[in-house]
Amino acid sequence: MLLTTLMLIPLVGSIVVFLLPAAKATLAKQIALGFALATLVGSVLMVLGLDNSSGGLQHVESYDWIPAFGISWTLGVNGISASLIVMSAILVPIAIIAGWWDAENASQGSVKGYFSLILVLEVFIIGVFAANDLFLFYVFFEAMLFPIYFLIGRFGGPQRAYAAMKFLLYSLVGGLFMLAALIGLYVVSSRQLGQGTFDFQTLTTLNIDPATQKMLFLGFFFAFAVKAPMVPFHTWLPDAAAEATPATSTLLVGVLDKVGTFAMLHFLLPIFPEASKFYAPAIITLAVISIFYGALLAIGQTDVMRLVAFTSISHFGFIVLGIFVMTSQGLSGSSFYMVNHGFSTGALFLVMGYLVSRRGSKRIADFGGVQKVAPILAGVFLLSGLSGLALPGMSTFVSEFLVLTGAYAVNPTAAIIATFGIVLAAVYILWLYQRMMTGVPSKEVEESITEISRRELVAVAPLIAIIIALGFVPQVALNVINPAVEQVQTYVGVTDPEATVVIEGSGS
Repeated sequence: MLLTTLMLIPLVGSIVVFLLPAAKATLAKQIALGFALATLVGSVLMVLGLDNSSGGLQHVESYDWIPAFGISWTLGVNGISASLIVMSAILVPIAIIAGWWDAENASQGSVKGYFSLILVLEVFIIGVFAANDLFLFYVFFEAMLFPIYFLIGRFGGPQRAYAAMKFLLYSLVGGLFMLAALIGLYVVSSRQLGQGTFDFQTLTTLNIDPATQKMLFLGFFFAFAVKAPMVPFHTWLPDAAAEATPATSTLLVGVLDKVGTFAMLHFLLPIFPEASKFYAPAIITLAVISIFYGALLAIGQTDVMRLVAFTSISHFGFIVLGIFVMTSQGLSGSSFYMVNHGFSTGALFLVMGYLVSRRGSKRIADFGGVQKVAPILAGVFLLSGLSGLALPGMSTFVSEFLVLTGAYAVNPTAAIIATFGIVLAAVYILWLYQRMMTGVPSKEVEESITEISRRELVAVAPLIAIIIALGFVPQVALNVINPAVEQVQTYVGVTDPEATVVIEGSGS
């Protein structure tokens, strides 16, 4: 019951917050933060209770839901999904603190509605990472769209209605492909077992012929690629991230986008091993394209929030690359990258939000010289940016290094080309810092930009601390992740390539 209880905590919190009188805005925030912190404590206890000698599912609970269709309430976590749940549980209270005043002047929504939606979103986030019945996963996968839709559509910027609808339509189209593939998988399981099932562990034992695998794989992959998002299914992300509040963008890009890459790793590879191997070269090519496309578009942006969104498209290219090279280093690096990206991008979105709210503009050209009027804020900006370009000493460097070394073992060309994406990351981050932080501040900057407040620092400081701490002791996370990676490799039937030693003069 641990995982169900973990979902019930924010659910109860959302109901309590929603039922408060509208005049109790401060109390609504305090209660929302309290329930989010309680969820964080529960998630930490969940991870501490894992047996790191096993890569299989743990904390498993299963109850019949719709037995006539083989649907059950089956929850369970391994090291990868547990790490993502903890990451999410850390980001939710941080988003609440950072977005403390986001809903005060909303034209369409209330304060209690804003924080209630965040807690509802957390319920679905935990559910989607813990679900091990594919139909249950699909329910959470689709349900999490609606809190985000309202968080953007009611509390976002001037183009919020367009951005929210675009996000919803893209996601729903992807979900339709997934539903069709789910039905196909149910038919296959029914023919082989005599009773259709959506149970993940049972599905991994099916002997699905390669042609059927390839067809079903594409249905799921399309849905997950839209959610990730990967090029060319990415266009909803910059609009949504730019129009959402910074706190919402933190959860959207820091957490929700991980669902797509997590599902590729957790479901696609084990259930469709032959199709995964067949499509791997094409997907690796798309991943490398995403790395460069996202980075190049980030360099060309004039809107700071869109710039951060495009950097995420580049980062997701690295994550997908690591997944589909299927080496232990690549898979571990991708899993760790998902966690690190949540913290790194979350910090960037929050700092950008602080700057935009002060200046009243998202245009990079409207800033300049910020480090002279707000040096601590500029320093926080720099640390957040350096984590985004994977500076050695930060956790993002470890995950990126693992992805590239894992990729080099099986596809040196892709790894070498992808490495140049790191150079582009340095360009878009350092150039952004130069344009916004250095130089002589204008009169408007001097009058509008103030130093970072205590509340704002409380929100962003833990993210930077985690990034630095995991940069020096990454084994804290990797010891949890690696057993699950080994289990994925077992499902797929792949092993790491043996190192080839060339003895000079031997000709071999």
